[in-house]
Amino acid sequence: MIPRHVVLLHGFTQGGAIWVPVMESITTRAPIDAPDLPGHGSAADARMRLPETADLLAKEFGPGAYVGYSMGGRVALHLALAHPQLVSHLVLCSTTAGIDDPDERAARRASDQSLAAHLRTVGLETFLMEWTAQPMFASLTRSRHDDEVRLANTAEGLASSLELAGTGEQDPLWDRLHVLNMPVLVVTGANDAKFTEIGQRLVDSIGDNARHVNFPDTGHAVPFERSADFAALVTAFLR
Repeated sequence: MIPRHVVLLHGFTQGGAIWVPVMESITTRAPIDAPDLPGHGSAADARMRLPETADLLAKEFGPGAYVGYSMGGRVALHLALAHPQLVSHLVLCSTTAGIDDPDERAARRASDQSLAAHLRTVGLETFLMEWTAQPMFASLTRSRHDDEVRLANTAEGLASSLELAGTGEQDPLWDRLHVLNMPVLVVTGANDAKFTEIGQRLVDSIGDNARHVNFPDTGHAVPFERSADFAALVTAFLR
């Protein structure tokens, strides 16, 4: 069944416009939208936690396929669990259902808060250089378009996103994943060992309606390292 709508949800420090290369390659009759998530781009002043963001998107875009990368994948997962009747297809790329262990989750929350304070201190440009220099982005070639999208953010907006929608603030969803009954595609990059393992756990937790595609020689940012290949995979999945 072709979805009525396709909604692309970006990762932390990005914005909806980051999806342009992917949108140009996805071939579907359904309209495609790529909104700025709270704390980013045109929504820099919005302050929302993941469940609130999921509810807002569900109300704004309604029934369709939801494709989420990294932070956007966590939003998409919340939306699919809260509004399953609206989600015809679900794509989760380089994302997680949360941190199980309370102590580890608290440590991550403290780390996100510290990172937010650092971001406010060093400013947007320095922080973006530091963020994209992480090993998980080693195979990502930053383009002028990528830089322009990220620089459209604000330090305060991104800091608020870390504080309200960081992984440390997310309630773990693992024990609820088995209720998802729509087709689910989990995508990871083989060079990103951590999220490849998490991706397989997502599939195992969801069940037979989920499958895992692991791109070789690719890092965390699969849709932007392999835009055409990712778009082709999503196009086939939505048919």
